[in-house]
Amino acid sequence: MSQVTLHASTDRRHGSSNSRRLRLAGSIPGVVYGEGVTPLPVAVNAKEFRAAVTGGQGLNSLITLDADGQTYIVMAREIQRHPVRGTVAHVDFQVVDPHKPVVTEVPLHLVGDAIEVRHADWEVDQQMFSLEIRTRPDQIPNFVNVDISELRAGQTIRVNDLVLPEGVVAAADPSVAVVATHAGRVAKAVSGPDAAATE
Repeated sequence: MSQVTLHASTDRRHGSSNSRRLRLAGSIPGVVYGEGVTPLPVAVNAKEFRAAVTGGQGLNSLITLDADGQTYIVMAREIQRHPVRGTVAHVDFQVVDPHKPVVTEVPLHLVGDAIEVRHADWEVDQQMFSLEIRTRPDQIPNFVNVDISELRAGQTIRVNDLVLPEGVVAAADPSVAVVATHAGRVAKAVSGPDAAATE
């Protein structure tokens, strides 16, 4: 897992007016927190922050935060965005131990072709697009693949059916559906209204 360095200033003042001034100057107000760490107000350069979290790991990137000479290993957690512009307005940095498990979310990518589902005139319905997992920060995958190539009409892929990388466990309910199937328009028409109503 790649690790990036982000510089932070610790001399920012509290208050909404000071936060606005920081944003106008191209900075993002934030706070560093974690077990055994006194919450520390910081400010980071907006462009540097975007660069730090736009790689394959996204917000799961492991960041070395240099806060005026004090170094913390962190992950970007609570991200507050401007309601209109969508720009980052505030960020919480959680101090983590790279060798101890954390709970986070990763995207789910469908792979393969559900040929049997298509041949039955059914459709694949992805119901979960990200998965909550528990693993060490240095083992967080960029994403988890969901292979639908063996899927059949009427079948469901659940959390406990997913194949996860070594060292990664699902933190979500194992019975929750990730991918389901349902009859398409043609199949419903052939089956009739009674069959459609029982789906």
